[in-house]
Formats: sequence, C-alpha cells, structure tokens
Amino acid sequence: MTLADEVWVLLEEALGVYRDSPRAVAWLRGHQARFAEPVRVAVAGAPRTGKSTLASALIGEEFVPTGTFTWYRDGTKPRAAIGPHEVPIARRDGRAFIDAADAERVTVEWPSRSLRDLTLIDTPADAPVEQVYGEADAVLYLTRHMHSTDLRYLRTAHDHPVARAAPVNTVLVLARADEIGGGRIDALSSAKQIARRYRREAQVKPLSQNVVAVAGLLAVAARTLRADEFTALASLASLARTELDDHLLSADRFVGDDFPIRLDPLVRRGLVERFGIFGVRLTTTLIRQGFDTQVKLTGQLVQRSGLGELRESIGLYFTERHDVLKARSALLGLDVVLRNEPRPGSIGLAVGVERILASAHDFHELRLLAALQGGRTRLPGELDAEASRLVGGLGTNLLARLGMEYEPTGDELRHVVLDTLGKWREQAASPALDHGQRRAASVVVRSCEGMLAGLS
Repeated sequence: MTLADEVWVLLEEALGVYRDSPRAVAWLRGHQARFAEPVRVAVAGAPRTGKSTLASALIGEEFVPTGTFTWYRDGTKPRAAIGPHEVPIARRDGRAFIDAADAERVTVEWPSRSLRDLTLIDTPADAPVEQVYGEADAVLYLTRHMHSTDLRYLRTAHDHPVARAAPVNTVLVLARADEIGGGRIDALSSAKQIARRYRREAQVKPLSQNVVAVAGLLAVAARTLRADEFTALASLASLARTELDDHLLSADRFVGDDFPIRLDPLVRRGLVERFGIFGVRLTTTLIRQGFDTQVKLTGQLVQRSGLGELRESIGLYFTERHDVLKARSALLGLDVVLRNEPRPGSIGLAVGVERILASAHDFHELRLLAALQGGRTRLPGELDAEASRLVGGLGTNLLARLGMEYEPTGDELRHVVLDTLGKWREQAASPALDHGQRRAASVVVRSCEGMLAGLS
C-alpha cells in the first residue's frame, strides 16, 4: 500500500469517528478532494522580495500584483473570479491586471504549460504562516538575504509534529539574485555560490529541500520577451562594449539625451523597467557572444536567471512527489481535527498518524534526495549519483530509478533489482563508510526493497 493509500484509509476512519460533526466532515472531505488536484505551490516571503514577479516568471505571463491570495490554475482561456463572480482581466502597461480590491482571494485560470501539474498561489506580504502552509502542499519561500526573521518564519512553519517529522515541502529562493553581486555581470554566479553555502548551513538544512538563486525580473522578462524588445537590445549590442558601458552605470544615464545611437528614450526606459540595468548589460553581452536570435537569447536568460534550476527543483521535490505532499497535507489536516475536537475514538487515529510518520519511507527518500543534491551528504565515487537516481532523482518510476533506457523482461528487471539491492545492503554495512553515509545507504536499501515488493 502506498503512503497516499494509507492516509486515505485513515481519513475514511476519521470520517466514521467524526460523522456527527459537520465541520470536521467537511474539513476531512476537503483534504480527500485535494488528492485529485494538482499539487498546490505557494510563493511566500517578506515584502518586496519579488513574489508576484516570480509567479509571473513561472507562469510565463506578467501579472500586476493583486495584493491578496491569488490562485493560478491551468485553463482553456484566461479567466478570473472572486468567489462565484467572474471579473475582467484588463491590460495595464502590457501586464495582466485584475481589480481585486477588498477580495480575500482571486482565482485565475490561465492557459500555461507550467500550470498543468501545479496550482500556483501568490500570497500577500502579511499572510499568516499558518494559512500559507495550511492551504499549500509546498512552498517557495523568497528572501533577499537570509535574516533571523526568515528563519523564525520557517521554524514556525515546521513547529508541528507532522511538519517536523516530514520537513519536505519548502524550497528557499534567494530572490533578486542580480542585486546580491551589486549588479556586476557575474552577480548571478556569486548568488549561486551563496545559495550553495546556505544549503549546508546547520540552521537552514532542516527547513528546506533546496536553496536556489533567482533573478526574478530577468526571469519574467525572458519568459515574456517581445520582438520589439529584442530588436532594441540587438541595436544596443551593436555598440562597442566600452561605448555602451558608460551609459549603463545608472538608469538616468541610460535614458539620457546623449545616447550614442538613435533609440527612443521611452524604449530605453521600458527596457530598464523590464530588465533592470543588470539585465540590459547581460542581454547585450549575450547577444555579442552569439545568442543573437530571440529564441537563443530567451533560452539562455531562463538558465542564467536561475529560473531553469528553480523549475527543476519544483519538478524534483514537488510535482514528481505530488502524492507524497498531498498525503502530508492530509495528515496535517487530520491532526487539526484531532486537536480541535478530541474524543475517545480519536486516540486510535492519533496513533495511526504517528505510525505512518514513523514508517513513511517516502519522506526519508525526499530528505536524502535533498541532501545528495545539495551536497549535504556525499557518497564515494559513483555511489553518489546512483543513490540519487535510486531514490527518484531522475524520476520516480521503476525504469528511471534503475537507469534503464529500454523495456526489460520481467525476469531481467527482477535480476537488476536484486543485484542493486544486494550491492546497497553491502554499502549499508560497509565499515569504509561513516555513520551518515551508511544511514543514507540504508534509505537506498529501503527504496530497492520497495521496488522488489512492487514487482511481486
């Protein structure tokens, strides 16, 4: 039985215990319904960290922040609603605008490949941590620099028995990464080094699956780059670097009258607003380096901005494990009922929650995968990459875990799993590995045992 199946059975038992409580029944039924939905990913963080900008970059459309909880879902056509009432989507300076004054929540349907596997929730700056983590299955937490307030927020989110037992639903995002390096051309490289350092910090490790640096402004500009903007950037790139750099020292100098080529000041101002000075400097450099078509430049900017790495993290830790995260959310939801409405029949349910948390290998897999990917746990030689693959780093289906690129026979598949299981049992007992490495190998052993059980 999978983790999701076990949790579903426990929810059914809870519905029997609480059948005379309409409020509890509605709450539990709501968590059951969430199993059929895409994974919910909230974008949270302090004010001015670029939450709405990052949400726009992930969706591939630039939205004006609504100032309230905004749920973005895949749809056949653009549509917005506040409660049961549809509201218009207008255009304001090229961005999608929804008037959400006094609304507690806006639901937006938008045709986007990025939204097929997830529902994205853009949260207001003053959103309570309990509400953010209660409504979402996973969270992208944005910060410009890691401060004590950020750590307090994340610790509050994990200050719950279920959350502490399964801290697998948060990715930390160093937002506005281009500012970390003072706007230098190598700023993103510096930001990525800082992100790697944070992954290993003792305070951060228990609170997040990964740390990714993203230049949000650059990312959203890359996803929504227009032909006229590319033409203007190509014109700038035709200038010698020494000739252009003097005008990229500040926004005022860039839009000034003494510009060396005929490019309307309004066009230049628009480039600064969309890309920032750092983005203009980077894009013109890339065009000179040979990324001289709109398609080439867009692909390069997505990777350079950190958006590509963030998408990979969302896939690896969130959408690939949506059933695990849904089960985790349901356990949290069940615990709310048990705490708010204790009754004799709820004792067995609490024991069931503890049993699932203690035995849920899926949570151990996710923690090990994060440790391997982030360099917090290292295994010698090729074992490191193999362990990552076996716990689902390249996909959670059986062939992806085994690294097989063809369809094997049943007997062949069984032999491969048995050989792999034997190899990792030896590693789990190897005196050549330290305690942490043997513990990691034991998690891999359990994954292999699960594969073998699946074949049976």
